[in-house]
Amino acid sequence: MSLKSEIFKTLENLENFPMQLDLELKKAISKIKEKKAKLVCIQLPDGLKPRAEEIKTTLEKSTSAEVFIWLGTCYGACDTPKLPQTFDLLIQFGHSRWR
Repeated sequence: MSLKSEIFKTLENLENFPMQLDLELKKAISKIKEKKAKLVCIQLPDGLKPRAEEIKTTLEKSTSAEVFIWLGTCYGACDTPKLPQTFDLLIQFGHSRWR
């Protein structure tokens, strides 16, 4: 199976993510590509951390970025980690739609 086929299969499987969450991974992939980000940090609420490696792998296979997982606590969108300036992009995942 080609890498491209694996990526699309992974994206299709993620559409059936537990609890019907829409992680908008396609949107995250587009943003990484748009920003030409090489170092990306993802921040997840505790409920999504068990799936962190799967999310990380999907983002890395779909882009040229190296993705790091923020393992600290996350209490919402206002809880932004202090990252070294070497990171090009921070992507925060949450349980609610951002308005």
